[in-house]
Amino acid sequence: MQPSKTRRPRDRKSQLAAVAAELFRARGYYGVGINDIAAAAGITGPALYRHFADKQAVLSYVLLSAVGDMEAETTAALSALSSPSGEQVDELLSRIASASVERRDVAALWRWEGRHLSAQDQREIGKKSSAILTSWAKVLLDVRPELDAADAELLCWAALSVYGSVSVHRTTVPKRRFVQLLVELAKRVLSADLPPQADVVEPVAALGVGTPSRREQLMTEAAELFRQRGFHAVSMEDIGSAAGIAGPSVYRHFPSKANLVYAIGRRAADRLALAADEVLRRSPDEASALRGLVDSYVQVLTGSAELTVSFAVDGVNFAEAERADLLRTQREYVGRWVNLLCAARPELPPKEAKITVHAALTIANDLARTRRVAGRPNLSAELRTLMEAALHVAGDLTRGNLLTSR
Repeated sequence: MQPSKTRRPRDRKSQLAAVAAELFRARGYYGVGINDIAAAAGITGPALYRHFADKQAVLSYVLLSAVGDMEAETTAALSALSSPSGEQVDELLSRIASASVERRDVAALWRWEGRHLSAQDQREIGKKSSAILTSWAKVLLDVRPELDAADAELLCWAALSVYGSVSVHRTTVPKRRFVQLLVELAKRVLSADLPPQADVVEPVAALGVGTPSRREQLMTEAAELFRQRGFHAVSMEDIGSAAGIAGPSVYRHFPSKANLVYAIGRRAADRLALAADEVLRRSPDEASALRGLVDSYVQVLTGSAELTVSFAVDGVNFAEAERADLLRTQREYVGRWVNLLCAARPELPPKEAKITVHAALTIANDLARTRRVAGRPNLSAELRTLMEAALHVAGDLTRGNLLTSR
């Protein structure tokens, strides 16, 4: 009898990509090599090269496949019924929610690692993503004809952020309930009434004497550079030049780029904590406190690049104590929101409250750095409205859920 030959599993490329996605999610793009992916998949490096030219090609395959899947889900949902309706919206939101729960790691990569792709692949993902959002916005406009196109697109971006939020935490509930909760959150966001343009308040120029300290200048310039280019594309020389000093002089204040990012993240966390303390001192009840936290969070997020940077770096070689400290402060801050939400909405179990809080925070984090909407003149007020809608503490800022089945 002839010995049986070992057969390669079907769709081996997709299986390898799934292994790589998990590694990229856990370690960041720069923390993973081809040999790491091969070892995790139980093959050799040369065997992996039979499927992918390099690490970037692996990431490209993962992200383009994910966008393709969302495109297919959108098409299937929108072709299920003859005319747009609340029922069709339910079908669309349920399909996307289910895919998000099943592929949480891929959602994370789409959010954070896309900048590592080639320019051509970035354009392709951008093109497909825009087509998906356009399809969503068209349906929303049919259900809510009072919206203009730009507002409908903003609401759809916010709903997409609800689904992407599952990638920033590990909290889970049974899948059926998880999908249902995400759909409820997305529908509340899509039903939100955006604040009128008249609510825009022009910022008042700060008054003061003297100049910031050199350390302050370096942190401010570094945060903006990291926001624009990403951590790995910025050198200490770039930071020094932006602050008006020689690159080596930066090391007098910060021993490394990682230490500089830690200082930025630590300061952003301190600002959020101090603002939260003040909110709790002056709030008469938990719902009011949550609305105050929303205000303070949006102020910090839109006031500088610090908060955006502290949540959007990967592959940073932090000292273990620094990494642990940042994680601890982030968890403590989120915990304050969760405790308040549980008190304000006692019908919500703690795990569902945590999922809801992460959805609200992710809406703000995503929209503040999404180019197509970040320049909206009323964005700060809109972020507050959308976060409050997700938390369901918006009072009369929304008209309830308009997207019920018809």
